[in-house]
Amino acid sequence: MGASLFDETSGSPSVFVNPPEVREKLRSHLKFRDLIAESVAGLEARPARSILTVLGTVLGISALVATLGVSRTAGNQIVARFDALAATEVVVEPASAAGGGAARTSSLPWNAEARLLRLNGVVAAGTLSVVNTRGALSRTSAVQDATSITEFDIPVRAASPGLFPAVKTKLRTGRVFDYGNDKRADRVAVIGPGVAERLGLNRVDHQPAVFVGDRLYVVVGIIDDVLRQADLLDSIIIPNGTARLEYDLAAPQLVAIDTSTGASSLIAQQAPVALDPNDPTRLRSSSAGGATKVKDEVSSDLSGLFLILGGVSLLVGAIGIANVTLVSVMERIGEIGLRRALGAGRRHIIAQFLTESTVLGLLGGAVGAALGVLVTVGISAAKQWTPVMDGRLPLAAPALGAVVGLVAGLYPAMRAASLQPVEALRAGT
Repeated sequence: MGASLFDETSGSPSVFVNPPEVREKLRSHLKFRDLIAESVAGLEARPARSILTVLGTVLGISALVATLGVSRTAGNQIVARFDALAATEVVVEPASAAGGGAARTSSLPWNAEARLLRLNGVVAAGTLSVVNTRGALSRTSAVQDATSITEFDIPVRAASPGLFPAVKTKLRTGRVFDYGNDKRADRVAVIGPGVAERLGLNRVDHQPAVFVGDRLYVVVGIIDDVLRQADLLDSIIIPNGTARLEYDLAAPQLVAIDTSTGASSLIAQQAPVALDPNDPTRLRSSSAGGATKVKDEVSSDLSGLFLILGGVSLLVGAIGIANVTLVSVMERIGEIGLRRALGAGRRHIIAQFLTESTVLGLLGGAVGAALGVLVTVGISAAKQWTPVMDGRLPLAAPALGAVVGLVAGLYPAMRAASLQPVEALRAGT
């Protein structure tokens, strides 16, 4: 088995050290497939514990994949809604002189809507003004007994028909007034939901009316919501022509423009020229096209937040693997001692326990990736969103799970390898 115990020349006892070539023959070897077989056998011997360990990684990886997928999907929705709303809005109004001096303003033309619709990229446009009703209060019936009538101080605004599509109006019932109503200066009105609630109106099929002072206006529509110019939600809106005739409205106070996606910055430059070609500097236009940086920062912050949450979940899964692997070491002390006594080296013990924890992490990563994708798709379907996910993430998740399992198993494996054979056998019996 090794060198002779006695020196052949002198007959004296030799040193109990084998030559290098003999030590190499005595060194134990463990093939990779045998290592995998031993690790799988160790996991199969305790299936319940292995499944519970895998569940920790499944939850961590699925939480990471789902949070990253949901955050990217939500970020995509933020970008889409921003582009569909804020990035397509332009507002033009008269500009005042700087320094608080005398006003140097230009009146917006009454045909501003028609002028702006000639510009390429303008989807809709309309004028809006606050009407000076000289303190007139609003009610739903004529004054017969002043003690029994409830009156409200409700703002009245004048608009062109094109304002409603420009501010993305959603009607609850009825319709908006048209160009014929505007041209004839008809006494018709569209009211916001706040006004409808205060006046007790919820339908227009019986042609309800509101009084502004002594003037009667037939309500033709009730607004449910607007995405721009939120003041309209608590206002009575009448046609421009009616406001000009009955309240001497001199000129529109602002123009709201809805543009095609990506055209807001250009329209903001062209609109003053179209409305006041003699001196466009007397008009001020504003758009949200410059807020792209804010949009990107919000999307980035959202992704960062979800990434942190996913990382915490993954850390919890890693701690679970480390804990269960350490418990496994403590329960298998006798087995470890027997393996060491039969010739297994420290590296073999380390390799076996690291392989077991890596296999657990790999399985948990694969299952967690599939579950995370399903969660992302499910949330997107419930919210009627379009799911967006980096295609590399589900493919990298199993590898990430394996790395987590490998790192989590380092300390337990080192602890198992540090056990002395005799002590391990004694403790395991």
